[in-house]
Amino acid sequence: MLDVENISTYYGNACALYDVSFSVTENEIVSIIGANGAGKSTLMKSVMGTVRPREGKIVYKGKDITHVQTHKIVKSGIVYVPEGRDVFTKLSVEDNLTMGAYSKPAKAKELNALHEEMYEMFPRLKERRKQMAGTLSGGEQQMLAIARGLMSKPDLIMFDEPSLGLAPIIVDEVFDRIQAINKRMGISVVLVEQNAFMALSISSRCYVLENGKVAMQGKSSELIDDETVKSAYLGM
Repeated sequence: MLDVENISTYYGNACALYDVSFSVTENEIVSIIGANGAGKSTLMKSVMGTVRPREGKIVYKGKDITHVQTHKIVKSGIVYVPEGRDVFTKLSVEDNLTMGAYSKPAKAKELNALHEEMYEMFPRLKERRKQMAGTLSGGEQQMLAIARGLMSKPDLIMFDEPSLGLAPIIVDEVFDRIQAINKRMGISVVLVEQNAFMALSISSRCYVLENGKVAMQGKSSELIDDETVKSAYLGM
């Protein structure tokens, strides 16, 4: 589905990613772990076209999207749920969801059905549908950010640090929803996450980024038992 091939991305003269490759197949959860500054967010932004690789290419469903505009990438079926949630704080929950469908305009009946589908998956959002997003709790805002991304009916959704700043019980709920998105809705997932244990627990494969390079990759079930991974990322 997605093939990132030997990309190198820079901010000015500073190299944030060097010769990075990774892939995602249909109906798969792939995790990307690494320390702060390893290049995880830059990798997601490179896929979305908000920063451009100087070298390499990004292929989605057989089409080179390396230089495609971000809104067209969203329209093609890739959604990015950024770190920090970035909801529209002065809009209601309902309006935030509607904004999520902006890239793929829908008729009123279809839009209402999408809203109801999100409210079924995230019941608390239905309770707060008229509430301003900025007044929601951190966990509720994260649920809203996820639901807003799903409103464009993606085939691939990329999460950037979805557990950041959330209480453990809410983290469990967020990861349950991510698994449901993959299993029940058939959407492929890329999960960038500092909670390495949780990321490895729900993904089929994992890439470890260090200083802008892929240091390790493999099946998550094997990496979770790797001594290097245990020491560096699992606190064992």
